[in-house]
Amino acid sequence: MNDEKGFTEIKMAAGWFMTISLQKSDKFGEEKEYIEIAKEKSGQKRGRFNINPKYVRVLGESLVKFADENKL
Repeated sequence: MNDEKGFTEIKMAAGWFMTISLQKSDKFGEEKEYIEIAKEKSGQKRGRFNINPKYVRVLGESLVKFADENKL
């Protein structure tokens, strides 16, 4: 994992990384921020998901709960 502020990456198999980064919106002005979760390989983003920052903590807690309930 990378500890750079506003960015982290998780190494996956076969050279893939899951990146989580804080982005600023070009479309709605620089003051609008969102979280981008992307699947990346060789510097190319292959799949992206954008989420409003106010839901990030709820998503994280839900993922932990899901993992616990399914013994992952």
